[in-house]
Amino acid sequence: MKSIFIAFDQAQAETVQAILSRSNARGFSAWEQVQGCGSKTGEPHLGSHAWPTMNSAILTVVDDTQVEPILQRLREADDENPMLGIRAFVWNIEQAI
Repeated sequence: MKSIFIAFDQAQAETVQAILSRSNARGFSAWEQVQGCGSKTGEPHLGSHAWPTMNSAILTVVDDTQVEPILQRLREADDENPMLGIRAFVWNIEQAI
């Protein structure tokens, strides 16, 4: 099993949730208000007067075979709106109960 951590502009929330739904990634945990700044491009999302927008994040745990289709769909969504930014990181899950 793998976990996928997805950070995204709040404007992309419905898109990301639809991707997970279409990919049969049923279980997830979500954070609606996440501050962040991309490492290469994009504006900071800090919820401040100067940088008022915010990010959201989702963590989902899926079977290994689901990872690439989800990442591909996320890449396509990111390519459609590159200034909003979607980033995903994959980690191994060693144990789960």
